[in-house]
Amino acid sequence: MTRFKTIAFAAISSVALAACGGGSSGSSRDAAWAVGSSTIYPFAAAVAEEVAKGGVKAPKVEQNGSGAGIKLFCAGVGAAHPDIANASRRIKKSEFEDCQKNGVKDIAEIQVGLDGIAFAEGKSGPGIALTPTDVYKALAANPFGKPNTAKTWKDVNPALPALPIQVYGPPTTSGTRDALAELILTKGCDSDPAMKALKEKDKDAHKKTCTEVREDGAYVDSGEEDNLIVQKIAANPKAVGVFGFAHAAWFYLARTLPR
Repeated sequence: MTRFKTIAFAAISSVALAACGGGSSGSSRDAAWAVGSSTIYPFAAAVAEEVAKGGVKAPKVEQNGSGAGIKLFCAGVGAAHPDIANASRRIKKSEFEDCQKNGVKDIAEIQVGLDGIAFAEGKSGPGIALTPTDVYKALAANPFGKPNTAKTWKDVNPALPALPIQVYGPPTTSGTRDALAELILTKGCDSDPAMKALKEKDKDAHKKTCTEVREDGAYVDSGEEDNLIVQKIAANPKAVGVFGFAHAAWFYLARTLPR
């Protein structure tokens, strides 16, 4: 038996939980279950609290990343599987196909808001002003097709300070990581006409060159909880944190945004 399930994407989820469809008659749960994006989590949790105030059992809300949440969502139907997947991006074709294969066919994808990418420092940070090209040169494994040897921000751009490149950001399972790749890294990569030409010639090579992140410690995969990234940049004012803009506004820590 299939059941109506909901994919909610973006950063404001007040509509997401309210829009959850009815479950199957064989369900043994008495509350909705939502998983997914850490960016959306604070809003989803707030909605769950409001639902509980109305005399209904509060939905269970978990944060485990957009990709991981959609994987759980698409694994099957029934009480053992979540009803809602919150994500900071749209469901991918491959993920949709997994849903269909596992009998999760009645899916409603609902956009509930818009978010952005924030590059934040602690309040005592140096105030580094970054562009997408700066970020790409600093974080790409092979910027413009050559191994990344940059150690400091000054190596990336002479106008930037000679501080070590230290960026705390989301893992590959995160929708925010996908947004970083698509909105910032690819934009910086395509500032080189040769990369635009590569896209026309070999899309796979272009994607790899433009979105693969270095693994030598300059970029630190910091898990799915944005609060941990905030704590790390508060403790290390010379570092930069990457997370959804909603979190940056929430903590009043946003200092620089790529222009």
